[in-house]
Order: sequence, then structure tokens, then C-alpha cells
Amino acid sequence: MSTPAQTARRPKAPDTRGPVRKLLTSFGFQILAALVLGIVAGLIGRQLGATADTHTVLSDTLDKIGGSYVTILRAAVVPLVFTAIVASISNLRRVQNAARLAGQTILWFAITAFIAVSIGIVLGITIQPGAHAGAGLEKATPHTVGTWWNFLLGLIPQNFLGIGVTTSPGDTDGTLVSSVNFNILQIIVIAAVVGIAALKAGRKAEPFLVFTESLLKVIQRVLWWIIRIAPLGTFGLIGSAVINYGWDKLTSLAWFAGAVYIGLALVMFVVYPILAKSNGLSIKQFFTGVWPAVQLGFVSRSSIGTLPLTQRVAERNFGVPSSYASFAVPLGATTKMDGCAAIYPAIAAIFVAQFFGVPLTFMQYVLIVVVSVVGSAATAGTTGAIVMLTLTLSTLGLPLEGVGLLIAIDPILDMGRTALNVAGQALIPAIVAKREGILDLDLYNAPRNGLPFAEDSDEETDAPDTSAKAEPVGAR
Repeated sequence: MSTPAQTARRPKAPDTRGPVRKLLTSFGFQILAALVLGIVAGLIGRQLGATADTHTVLSDTLDKIGGSYVTILRAAVVPLVFTAIVASISNLRRVQNAARLAGQTILWFAITAFIAVSIGIVLGITIQPGAHAGAGLEKATPHTVGTWWNFLLGLIPQNFLGIGVTTSPGDTDGTLVSSVNFNILQIIVIAAVVGIAALKAGRKAEPFLVFTESLLKVIQRVLWWIIRIAPLGTFGLIGSAVINYGWDKLTSLAWFAGAVYIGLALVMFVVYPILAKSNGLSIKQFFTGVWPAVQLGFVSRSSIGTLPLTQRVAERNFGVPSSYASFAVPLGATTKMDGCAAIYPAIAAIFVAQFFGVPLTFMQYVLIVVVSVVGSAATAGTTGAIVMLTLTLSTLGLPLEGVGLLIAIDPILDMGRTALNVAGQALIPAIVAKREGILDLDLYNAPRNGLPFAEDSDEETDAPDTSAKAEPVGAR
């Protein structure tokens, strides 16, 4: 189903940039260059004697660059999550059959999570990454332990914004240092309650909902500015990771990393295309359309940080109605985690069991499936999946020290996990919209022409050019 507003195309001015300038200004090229330069800088730092315990000017610089980017990204999370959830729930008032759409969305989230965790279990049993791990791995105890009890208690807001302050001794002189932190689960609960209350309030809450939607647009614009400096943050994060972990730790877990990335690739390049094709959607259009969000998810390691771009992909590349996409995509960014909450914890739990010589029973494998399908919200769209892993290990009764074995390569794995997460967060709304007859197929099948989106509008011109290579005009 399409509307004139959705299918209208604004004529594009010819691109007068030369091929070299076009390549250098491409967001994809900038990210790739940052990855390569970060690895080179990290290797240089290792040669100069920098390690996780020995600091140099170069290692400190890379650490500050990467850490500052993560800090900036995290600063946008609280207002983004709150406004996105409130706006997504309130937008249900504009959607026909809203309850049916919400139910179908959650059902498809669960179906893909079940498929992903099943693939993870099969790979863990087949590849046996724990049997190939290096003997010199550290066995550190995790700082955060996820249990079902802690998960349920974490849903209870401590204050209106779910923000807390912790005090800890400083690294050098022991001076107490205070830091502000937030519980993303509590923010989601608060936003959901506010959104539902606004719906129940009816017309009297309309000014509040309009303000929230406007505030969300402002926050998304700020986030676009943060996205523009992603190559700089990538350079610092990759370089710092190489220095801190070194190749010894990374190679000792090569079998585990390989198993995880094989699982991610199977879901991305086999499961998702099959789901798209079986629902009458072009596989090529899926990959070319979702690429901008996948690319940013890979480098940002944050589904929530990628949320505005994922929603834009769903609406402008896949043709998902804005009223539905503004509900489904934010919901997916906080609960649909095929990479972080399905494949990774399944393989990681089997790795820990094999490493410590603990045999798993059939019921424990069933528990892995249940935890992955039900406990996805524990990851809450933030960087990393350690809480989800500890939740799985504690449910199975496996040693929590196993988390410390995997922390060294978590940033590298988190890139692939988040890329898969955001791909699914864009695909499922398209599938549901297609099945419900509300998908704009003309827009889904529109030529990409190597552009990040099928069409542009005056207010969307701040989107980064995520294309590294243009397709011929008319390519399908």
C-alpha cells in the first residue's frame, strides 16, 4: 500500500564531486579508514611498549579519543530512549489495528530470537570453542552479575529518570570520585508508563505528546552530529583495544570469536534473506537498504545510538509507515537483540561449560533458549552484552568467572553483534508491515543508486553519506 506522499520523489541535483573527493567524503570510506588506522596506531603503541598496565602518550591519547566518543554517545541515550519510547507508544493512536501490529511485532521478535539462539547452540556444540581456548586466559570475576531477581528488581525505578550516583576511590591518590550512571531498564519502564498514561489522558495530553515528538526530533539531530564524528571515535576505540588486549589474548580466543561470527553471518546472510524472500521482499533491496544502519551499528556498538538511522532506514528504504515504524523500531532497539541476547550468550555459555569441564543437560540447553527469548530486555540496547551473559550463566549454574575469560575480545564481538541487531530491528517491521498490507512496496523496491536512502527531503539532508560505492542508475 502506498500513498502519493510516500512515493513522491524530489529531483536530485547532479553530483559534481570528483571521484576522489566523493570517496574521501563517503562515510563508509571514513569508517573503513578509521578501522585500519586504529589497528596501525595500536600496533605502533604496542611496539613502543604500551600495554594495559603501561601507559604512553599514544595509548593515553587513543584511550581519551575513544572514551570521549563513548561518553558523548552515552549522554544522548537517556533523553533519546525516554522520548523515543513515549513517542512510539503515543504514535499507536494513529495506527489502525495497533494492538494487532504490536502483537505481531513481538511475535516475530521472539521467532527470530528462537532461530538465532538455536543456531548458537548448534555452533557451540559443533565447534566446541571452549576446548580450543588458551590455557593462560585470565579468570576475572565480573563487576555486574545478571540474575532473574536482579533483573526484576532493576525494573523498579529508583527515581523519575532512573539516574543514580556512585562514589568510588580514585585511581591514584584514593580521593573519592563521584560518577553519574543510569539504569536503562528503569528508563524504559518510566517512559512506557508515561506513554500509556498520555494515551489514556486523551486530548488533554496532546500538547505534551507534540512537545515530546518535537524534542525527539531535536535529540535525533544532535545524535546525527555525534554520528558524523564516529570515524574519530572508531580510530580511538580500535587503537586502544589493540594496545590493551594485544594479539596473544585475541588469538587465544580465536575459536570462540570465529564461532560467534559464523553464527552472526548465518543469521544475517541466510536467516534474514529467507525471511525476507518468504514474505515477498527482495533480498537485494533488503541488504542495500539496511546497509547504512548495519554499518553504523558495527562501529557504534549501540542499538540505541543507531536508533534514528535504523528508523530512517525502515521508513525511507523499506517503506514502513512512519506511524508504525516509530513504535516498532524503538521497541526493537531496546528488546530485539539476535546478536547480543541470542547467538552470543548461547555460544558463550557453552564455551564456559566446556572450558570448566561442566557437562550441560538437555534441560540446560532449553533454559538457554528461554533466557534468550525472554530476557532480551536485559541488554537494553546499550553497548555490550555482559549482563545478558551473566544472566544466562547464573540461570544455568555455570561459573561466573567465565565472563572474565571473554572480556578481552568483547568489543570486537560487540561490533558484529550490534550490526546484526540493527539489521533485524529494521527487517521485522518491514515483514510485519508487508503481511498486514501497509508496506509501501514502491519505496521498498525503489532504486538506491548508491545513496544511503531512496529519497531525500529538505529536513533530512544531515544524514551522512554511508555509501562507499555507487550502483548504476536503475539498479534493483
